[in-house]
Amino acid sequence: MSDSHSRVSVETYGNGSIDPFCTEVIVVRHGETDWNAIGKMQGQLDVELNEIGRQQAVAVADRLSKEPNISAVYSSDLKRALETAETIASRCGGLEVITDKDLRERHLGDLQGLVYQAVAKLNPKANEAFKSHRTDQEIPGGGESRDQLYKRCTSSLQRIGENHRGQRVVVVSHGGAIRSLFNRAAAKGQHPGKISNTSVGVIQLYDGDKWSIKSWNDVSHLKQTEFLESGFGGDASSG
Repeated sequence: MSDSHSRVSVETYGNGSIDPFCTEVIVVRHGETDWNAIGKMQGQLDVELNEIGRQQAVAVADRLSKEPNISAVYSSDLKRALETAETIASRCGGLEVITDKDLRERHLGDLQGLVYQAVAKLNPKANEAFKSHRTDQEIPGGGESRDQLYKRCTSSLQRIGENHRGQRVVVVSHGGAIRSLFNRAAAKGQHPGKISNTSVGVIQLYDGDKWSIKSWNDVSHLKQTEFLESGFGGDASSG
């Protein structure tokens, strides 16, 4: 799927009750950080939102506050996701955020803290592992493979889905992690495109392990807010 078609559907998702056999998960990427702005690889390092990121969090929270029947807000425990989630939760009836470490970004090993454009020179071995086409390739320094990230993130969302049948919930996570969720839910051949800061996607989880994409990478709430299209996420092409 090209970037220009990254919205699988632009339909409004909050206009009534949910199928009792379905969990509707509103997936949100965290707001911008200073490291996003300079292309620095965060991974699981705990970087806070910058001022633009906080404005983005308010914008997406105001948007989601207009959606009915949000019953829970889940988040990665990393600060950039958690602050975004807390802003959303405070505007959605004062819900308490439930943290889950399995929603964290991919651990990038020795690449964490490096500027993406410089990693080939600074750590060619780790960079080669990071760019490998092998999905089981781990990154030196304790980094995860894409398979490990996929299993961790999708297992978390599956648990959330099973615990909230017939409900609408919000999940705040990270670029690489959200890419894994898309890959689990999307039809073959679809591509998630860029995953922008505080972009909104909707994944529907049905009984029997069936996942589907309802909408994707919607940033219409950011029209009045400065934001980056290309803040670095958990892999080379994350938004």
